[in-house]
Amino acid sequence: MGKIERAKNFLSDARKELKKVVWPNKQQTLASTRVVLIFVVIISLFLGLVDSILGRLVKFILS
Repeated sequence: MGKIERAKNFLSDARKELKKVVWPNKQQTLASTRVVLIFVVIISLFLGLVDSILGRLVKFILS
């Protein structure tokens, strides 16, 4: 089987698989986006707090 025939088979299979995909609607997309943004803010605050605490600890140990 040649490269062109394999490429055609791949594209055909990809098209068939994409027809099986259930895409989210606008409300689902917005809800997921909100969850991700809230999670990012929470993790950022946590990491900022940990960084601040560890920075102060290193300054205390080195001084």
